[in-house]
Amino acid sequence: MKLLRAISGNHRAVVRALGRRNFCAPSEDYLKRNYANNEAEYNTVIASPAVQRRPYLLRDVYDDMLLDGVKPERDTFHSLVVGTMKGARMQDAFFFCDQMKAMGLVPDVALYNYLISTCGKCNNSDQAIWLLEEMKRSEVKPTGQTFICLLHACAASGRLDRVYAIVRDMTAAGLGLNKFCYAALILAHKNKSPRSDDTSSKIIELVEQSKGWSSVDQTTDSAENVMKGISEEELYNLPTGEYVHRRGGFIARQFTVYHVAFHAFADLRDTQGTDSLLEMLEKDGKSPDVFILLQAMRCYLHAGDLDRGLKIFQDYMNSNKPPMVEFYTTLAEGAMVGYTPRGMQIAQETLVEMNNRNFFLSYKMGNDLLLAASGEKVNIEIKTANWL
Repeated sequence: MKLLRAISGNHRAVVRALGRRNFCAPSEDYLKRNYANNEAEYNTVIASPAVQRRPYLLRDVYDDMLLDGVKPERDTFHSLVVGTMKGARMQDAFFFCDQMKAMGLVPDVALYNYLISTCGKCNNSDQAIWLLEEMKRSEVKPTGQTFICLLHACAASGRLDRVYAIVRDMTAAGLGLNKFCYAALILAHKNKSPRSDDTSSKIIELVEQSKGWSSVDQTTDSAENVMKGISEEELYNLPTGEYVHRRGGFIARQFTVYHVAFHAFADLRDTQGTDSLLEMLEKDGKSPDVFILLQAMRCYLHAGDLDRGLKIFQDYMNSNKPPMVEFYTTLAEGAMVGYTPRGMQIAQETLVEMNNRNFFLSYKMGNDLLLAASGEKVNIEIKTANWL
């Protein structure tokens, strides 16, 4: 009790000693510190982490928005979920969906498509199926894009049974199978575990079937997806998603099924399948784009055929087409497979030539090359990783 009296009696002395603390900052300082003041400005800020691939900042921006007393609307939540979709952060995506519901906003079909796509990125087909059931309970009518997002979510998990069940439901409802549906079927066969012996033949068969794909349901980019900067390749988590905005003939979008098939054979290290696809392209009178050449080169290099992989690289460089850094990184990374003396020599020569041409590596490219070079078992002074 005496202690309490002493403290209460000398509180002014304590304040004088410690100084007063202002919990309310002056308005001028607040305006300098604050990066957004209304919903439109916050929407602009939200777009920045999504473009810069920093989705972990979106929760912080959302918290600041609430602290500033700015109420997020439907468009804000769409931007938040799109950002988490691009960063494959499923927990954050569902958090924003729950927040949207708590504020009295009902998720629409576009938001459900983004959520299902996020589940596909995270290989969680069970959650994607649950979202479709929730759409039915909420009386939200799924579109063709919804079913294709669901196809790719199940294909990413290798759930071939679910993929074919969805295809049967689509055909029964009168929806045609387009190129993205065939791409999902190819991915499902590739990701199935355990993998069957006829996987390669199934992929070739699907590529052949896709040449007469139906246009009953034309799934073009919706207006909202265009405004959000989302292509169909990104929405469906195709391997070409990160390159679709590149110019210079990097991606020919009519080759969607070929892109997925070549990428699958590169992952499987199936050189015979790659040869068959190249022959099919030649018979159709079509020339491979840059992405197809990169996947063919990756397939040969990872299968140990350095000569054929090197030939694709040299043929492209001698074709007077604009050189691209992806050719150098693909050759260097593929040549390091197995850490053979010749392969490591090719990798180092490729990196030196790339440096002489003033190409710069992105963080992802540099990390991938460092990871590939880290297993080299040679003298520490000449390790490729140290050169990088």
